[in-house]
Amino acid sequence: MLHPSSALFLVASLLAALPVSADGIYTKKSPVLQVNQKGYNQLIANSNYTSIVEFYAPWCGHCQSLKPAYEKAAKSLDGLAKVAAIDCDDDANKPFCGQMGIQGFPTLKIVTPSKKPGKPKVEDYQGPRTAKGIVDSVMDRIPNHVKRLSDKNVDEWLSEDEESPKALLFTEKGTTSGLIRALAIDFLSSIKVAQIRSKESNAVEKFGITLFPTLVLLPGNGHEHIIYDGELKKGPMVEFLSQAASPNPDPAPAPAKKDKLPKWGESEKKPKPSEASASDGEPKPSIPVPVPTSAPIIDTLSTPEALESACLAPKSGTCVLALLSGSDETDAELSSNSKEALDSLAGVGHKHAQRKTNLFPLYGIPATNSAAQTLRARLGLPESAQSVEIIALNARRGWWRQYDPSDSADYGSVRVEAWIDAIRLGEGTRNKLPESTIVTKDKPKKKTDHDEL
Repeated sequence: MLHPSSALFLVASLLAALPVSADGIYTKKSPVLQVNQKGYNQLIANSNYTSIVEFYAPWCGHCQSLKPAYEKAAKSLDGLAKVAAIDCDDDANKPFCGQMGIQGFPTLKIVTPSKKPGKPKVEDYQGPRTAKGIVDSVMDRIPNHVKRLSDKNVDEWLSEDEESPKALLFTEKGTTSGLIRALAIDFLSSIKVAQIRSKESNAVEKFGITLFPTLVLLPGNGHEHIIYDGELKKGPMVEFLSQAASPNPDPAPAPAKKDKLPKWGESEKKPKPSEASASDGEPKPSIPVPVPTSAPIIDTLSTPEALESACLAPKSGTCVLALLSGSDETDAELSSNSKEALDSLAGVGHKHAQRKTNLFPLYGIPATNSAAQTLRARLGLPESAQSVEIIALNARRGWWRQYDPSDSADYGSVRVEAWIDAIRLGEGTRNKLPESTIVTKDKPKKKTDHDEL
């Protein structure tokens, strides 16, 4: 029989021999930002954003139990705040964890920017270890750089520094949302951001606002204001405001290493003979210019059987379909709207592929697929093959949604991506999918090499 101390030593040895992921609890695909001391200083302490940081050890059971809620919180706070983690079991991180006063795992700390750059306020998170609890606490601490206006002071605000761009949100709410606060952080010192209530009738009439919320961009220098008509999502809203000014870089860029790259406006140091041109003596570029790669086209479902198998079976999940116009499935016969719709969907799919994030399948359905006309009829869409329709449907859950290009027939990437993001987040109104749309007829036995989607 083993002595108790010998048994404990054997268990400890076996545990130590178990393989541990280099990423600790969180993999590289995780939405949680993994940092060490250098990354903490650069990306957290010097950021304009509020962050929450988990100090953990991979062997800690409570840390492993927290992982699902913490990753869910990271997804909810994406673009609004930072959710990070530090592996305190890593020898390189142990001194820093000690400096931060970590005495148990997991320890969560909320880091809020202060007026002194690089010296944020750090406090222990004492709330519930749930995604909602974490999100609520972090959202409460997002800095508010949004000015609250009324009819009494809106003109004064507009007249201040008229050459500089401004953004004004008209809203029915009396509170300042995390989204508009995050936008103000993105454009801190470059675009002044304010909000005004819908009850302030003079301002509402001045800008001709009829829907709430509505974001208005005033580019400055006497240019006419521009009304944003896209989805109220951070990505497309940042792109909209970028017409007037560039957003602040975040995560903060790493400090340039000395004697590596020349400063802006300075010439390079003496080039090596191999770098000089024999004809004019000018140095050749030392850094190759990356060539952007185009997004691959989305898959096409050319037959009724392919469409039914992929998206209309009783157990099919969410699909996004572009019901294309034209009399032939070749690109040369497609209308300009169909081409733009396909390009936009391809761009969205390419973005998610590069980020390695999961996205439901995107398909093009040519007009030659007879099932496309049937699907149009059952959903009450125009049956003419001259119009393009983008729809999302989920046969398993029995819902569908239609993309609205508005009167301008806008199938551009910004609006299409915002519409897809709303579907991913479960936002917006869904229509009941007619039962006749779902294919329930008996089918031959599946081949053994068929992969069920």
